[in-house]
Amino acid sequence: MKAANERPKLKPELTRFDRILEYAGWLGLLIVWLYTLINYAGLPDTIPVHFNITGEADRFGDKSNILILPVVATVIFIALTYLNKFPHKFNYPVRITEGNALTQYTFATRLVRTVKTLIVLIFGLIIYRTIQTAHGIAEGFGVWFLIAVLAPFFLLLPYFLYKALKNK
Repeated sequence: MKAANERPKLKPELTRFDRILEYAGWLGLLIVWLYTLINYAGLPDTIPVHFNITGEADRFGDKSNILILPVVATVIFIALTYLNKFPHKFNYPVRITEGNALTQYTFATRLVRTVKTLIVLIFGLIIYRTIQTAHGIAEGFGVWFLIAVLAPFFLLLPYFLYKALKNK
């Protein structure tokens, strides 16, 4: 198998769907920040900062802890955006050749783009539900949240693996 530094260095062109995903991620990140900052002043001094597996708040802290969530979402999003510029360095389930590089890079960068947009969505949901719980409107996340967060990844990863293997 070729080492990553021996692979073709190609830049896949963004399709309309790729651009929509990219814009949705950036827009989602902006919304996460705006929602957090708009609601910050109205939060009680103590808010839930951790939820157990059943979605119940089990640790509380200062309201400033809510700011950690958009910061982490931003760092992950920007790191994945940067990483996506180097698809020739990714790990692939197939051997990368001159003939399949562009197709494999396109699938891989789309996967990263989708994952980073999902991560922003997940952090947005966590922030939304934390704020609702802090105001007494909701009682944590409920079991549905863990399922809702994991399901897209359990569907997404096999789909992209299938596409990569199909297009060796």
